[in-house]
Formats: sequence, C-alpha cells, structure tokens
Amino acid sequence: MRFGFLIVSSLCAALASPAVSQGANIAFGNIKQDTNAPVEVSANVMDINQNTGSAVLSGNVLIGQGAMRLSAASVSIVYNSDRSQIAQMKASGGVTLVSGEDAAEAAQAEYNVTSGMIVLSGNVLLVQGQTAITADRMHVDTTAGTAKMEGRVKTVLNVKN
Repeated sequence: MRFGFLIVSSLCAALASPAVSQGANIAFGNIKQDTNAPVEVSANVMDINQNTGSAVLSGNVLIGQGAMRLSAASVSIVYNSDRSQIAQMKASGGVTLVSGEDAAEAAQAEYNVTSGMIVLSGNVLLVQGQTAITADRMHVDTTAGTAKMEGRVKTVLNVKN
C-alpha cells in the first residue's frame, strides 16, 4: 500500500524525457524550503548523547520543517559543532518525505540541514499527481525546490490524442 493515503495534485512537467533513463531532473515540492525554519521532532524514544552531540530517534519518527515532513522507523541526528542546531539527519526504515503536494518513499534518507540537500536511496518512489517515478536514488535540493532521480529511472507517460 504505497502512498494510498496521499492525494497529490501537481504534475511533473519534466516528464517529457524518455520513460526509462539513467537520470531525470524534476521539480519537487511547490515551495522553496526555509532551511532556517525550526525543525519539529516527535518519536516514541529519543536517546541523546551529550558527549558526541548526537541523538537517535526511534519508533514512529516524524520530523517537520516548514512545509516538509519526513517519517521513518529510525532517525539519527547530528548537531553542529556548538550543538545549537541540527546539522544532519539519517533516516531508515520506511522513509517517507512529503514536500508540499509531492511525496517520495525510500529505504533510507540523509538530510544535510545546513545545505538543504536530501539524498533518498533504496527503491525510491516519487508520486506527483497521477504520475509515479521510481529510481535507485533521488537528490533533493530543498532550497531550489528541485530533485534529480538517478539509477534506472522508470515511469509511464500517458499520451492523450
């Protein structure tokens, strides 16, 4: 049941490329992400290590920043050197990323909060409107609102006459 609960309305204009390719550039999310916005975190368990400046969240993890939401079974968080902000997050286990009306699913994801770059990997599924795209990896630039699908990219293009 992949994204059966999501209704997505935007259509990817960049799908004029071949249906099967090694890479595809697409829009992701309908707004640019503010990487300076607060990061909201909830989970069943949170283990914090003050010595290393890290934390591990597990069980129904939900992380939000602006219009972006990430959910996963487990997320490791690394804070910046002065431990005042989150620098990086690594999610695993049924990762779902939603930005605006676009949604992606993958086995794992790494989010560099400072640069706004997210890399999803492992059976990536992107849903935009009635279009679904699969690939091995997806690189998301949250500040530009764009993404690049890589590694055996597949989709079906519906052409109406």
